[in-house]
Amino acid sequence: MDFKEKVIQQLNSQFPEMKLETTDFRGDFCIKFSPDNLLMICEFLKNNDQLKFLLCEDITAIDWASRTNRFTMVYHLFSLKNKFRLRLKTDVDDSTTSIESVSSIWRTANWQEREVYDMYGINFLNHPDLRRMYMPEEFEYHPLRKEFPVMGIPGSLPLPKK
Repeated sequence: MDFKEKVIQQLNSQFPEMKLETTDFRGDFCIKFSPDNLLMICEFLKNNDQLKFLLCEDITAIDWASRTNRFTMVYHLFSLKNKFRLRLKTDVDDSTTSIESVSSIWRTANWQEREVYDMYGINFLNHPDLRRMYMPEEFEYHPLRKEFPVMGIPGSLPLPKK
C-alpha cells in the first residue's frame, strides 16, 4: 500500500461517515471535504502516529468568481516523517465568507490566514489576531478578488509623497 492509500484508509477508518473526494494530478495528491470537518481532519492528520503532518507549509484561497461556492481554501501540508505532501481543499460558505482557523493546530497558519484575510476578505473564526498584513486596516477592498481591477482603484490608497 502506498502512502496515498494509507492516508485515505486512515481517514476513512477514523471518519467513516465523512464524504472525501480525492484527486491525484501530476503527483499532487489532494483531498476535498466539507468545511464543517476542517478542524477534525486537520487535527487527525497532524496527531495520527502513522501520518504526522506536522508542517502546514502554506494556506491560500481560490476565487472562482462565478461558482456557487465562490471561494475554495487550499492547505498545503507536509509529513516530515513520511516525506509526503498533501493538499487539502474545502469551500467557503458564501453567506458568511468565513471558515474556522487552523492556527490552533499549526502555529504557522497564523500569518498565512492573515494574508488570505487581507487579500481575499475571508474571515477566520477563532483566529488569535486577525488583522490586515499588507494593506492598511482602513482599506475597504481585497486585491486578489476577481472583481478588483488589475490596475487598482485610482485614489483608493494614498501613496507616499516624493
